[in-house]
Amino acid sequence: MYKFLKRLTDILIAGLALIILSPVLIIAILFLLFTGEHEVFYYQKRIGYKNKSFYIWKFATMLKNSPQIGTGHITLRNDPRVTWFGKILRITKINELPQIINVFKGDMSIVGPRPLMNSGFILYTEEIQNKIYNVRPGITGIGSLIFRDEEKLISASDNPVAMYKTISPFKGALEMWYQKNASLYTDFMIIFLTAWSILFPDNTLQNKVFKDLPAKEFVTSLHVTQA
Repeated sequence: MYKFLKRLTDILIAGLALIILSPVLIIAILFLLFTGEHEVFYYQKRIGYKNKSFYIWKFATMLKNSPQIGTGHITLRNDPRVTWFGKILRITKINELPQIINVFKGDMSIVGPRPLMNSGFILYTEEIQNKIYNVRPGITGIGSLIFRDEEKLISASDNPVAMYKTISPFKGALEMWYQKNASLYTDFMIIFLTAWSILFPDNTLQNKVFKDLPAKEFVTSLHVTQA
């Protein structure tokens, strides 16, 4: 019943979001058409439900050949590969809105683990790889919420690649927590907290709402192979 209600809720929220946000989407499309490299959408292969690949939709925010430049799939704060308008889209999270299309297609849910590229997926343990996408990946989720400023965290490290590897186990633990606590209430609160965090980026409300989240110290206790 939960899966049916979740899918129904996904369609209803995606439809409502498409109607309400259509002015924002239209403005973003027009700006992208006439600025930067004139690319509107960016399609990237990700790991999805039951570990099957799909193409995620995003607004184009970076140079076309970005994966072959600098830190590859890892994006840093003030990354020179990001266009000026792309920075605005990324800060406001508007760049993620085209994933509404993925929700309609059934590739994604509103709430779930972020769909990763294979290079990020393989950083999870085999156990987590086998379980994390037993639910559909989401536009937002508990991992996205806790690591909402992941770019800043990675950018502050002397070794961004090693830092990315360091936080991966914790993100996996968060997504396992989500699967154990999945409910419409949990989904609703994650959606609310995501919106709240856009308005108030430095808040810690999620720790008050979800008091049994894996502790961040989980990361420091792990052995991480430095790149």
